[in-house]
Amino acid sequence: MNFLTGSLPILPQPAADRGTGGQDSRAVVALGGGHGLSASLSALRLLTTDLTAVVTVADDGGSSGRLREELGVLPPGDLRMALAALCDDTDWGRTWRDVMQHRFQSRPGVTGSLDNHALGNLLIVTLWELLGDPVAGLQWAGALLGARGQVLPMSTMPLTIEGDVQRRPEHGGRLELITGQARLAAAGVRGKVSEVRLTPADAPACPEALAAIERADWIILGPGSWYTSVLPHLMLPDLRNALCSSRAKVCLTMNLSNETKETTGMSALDHLAEIRRYAPELQVDAVLADPGVIEDPDAFGEAVAGMGGRPVFGKVGAATGRPIHDPLRLATAYHDIFGEN
Repeated sequence: MNFLTGSLPILPQPAADRGTGGQDSRAVVALGGGHGLSASLSALRLLTTDLTAVVTVADDGGSSGRLREELGVLPPGDLRMALAALCDDTDWGRTWRDVMQHRFQSRPGVTGSLDNHALGNLLIVTLWELLGDPVAGLQWAGALLGARGQVLPMSTMPLTIEGDVQRRPEHGGRLELITGQARLAAAGVRGKVSEVRLTPADAPACPEALAAIERADWIILGPGSWYTSVLPHLMLPDLRNALCSSRAKVCLTMNLSNETKETTGMSALDHLAEIRRYAPELQVDAVLADPGVIEDPDAFGEAVAGMGGRPVFGKVGAATGRPIHDPLRLATAYHDIFGEN
C-alpha cells in the first residue's frame, strides 16, 4: 500500500537555552546507542541547532527483539530512545517523550501480546511500514515530537553482534562464542570479551549517516556499553572509514563506571585500548572522563596523547552518585571542549 503525504511538517524550534552558553549552528554528530547516547543527546541539544544521532541497530532483546523477529524490521528501541532524548523541555516535548517511552503492561494474571512493548517502538515501525523507508519514518517521528535534531540508523540493515568470550576458570575456562547483543551485554560477568564482530560484516552504512559525518564539525563517540553500543560504529567498514577520514574533530566520552556487565575487570586504559584495536587510524581531539573512574591520570593522559588528543577531566555524573551522566554538567563540559579546540 502506498502512503501519500504532503511536505514533511517541521515544528518551530524554541529559543536557545540559558546557562550553557546558548546554541550555535556547528554541526555535531553523536554516535552510540541506548542510555549512553540518550545522555549525550540530552546535553548536546542544549548546545547546537544542527545535531544528528547515528544509532546502533543490533539490538535483539525485549520489545525491539520481538519486533525485529516478528516483522523483519530494524530494532527500533535505541532509535526511539534517541528521539525521546531530543524532545524539547516543554509541555509538548515532555508529553511526547513520555508517550514514546510508555510501555504497556497487562492487568495481573493476564499475558498480553502488547506486554512490555514501548509505544514509541510501535509508532516507529508503523511509519516504516507505511512509508517503506526507515530514514523517512524517523524524520516523521522526529517532526511529530518536535525533536531538536535528526536520528539515523548506522545501517538500514538489521545487524547481529557476536563475540568470543574467554570464560573464567570457575565458569569452565573455555572460549565461547556469544551471539546477540542482549547476551553479549552480560557476558563480562562470567568471562572476558576478547573479540567482537558484526554480521553481515560488509553491511552498508546508512548514506545519510555518512553524509552527516562528512559535514560535521564535531563527532561525539560514547558514552555507552562499550562492546555493544560504542565499538559497533568502528566495526562497520563504511562507517569506520568515514569517521577516520572526516575533517571533524572527535570527542570520546568515557563511561562513569568501568565495571559493567560486559566490561567486568576492565580499566579506563583498557577501554581506550579497545578503541585503538578496532580503529587504530582514528584520531581523537579530546577524551572526556570523570576523574573518579580514572585509576592513573598520568598513564591515561599518555594513552590519550597516543590517540592524538588531550584528556579532559570533569565531574559529569549525576549528583545522586549513580553512574548516570547529568545532562547539564555534560553540556557544560562539551561547551568548554568545543570552545577550546
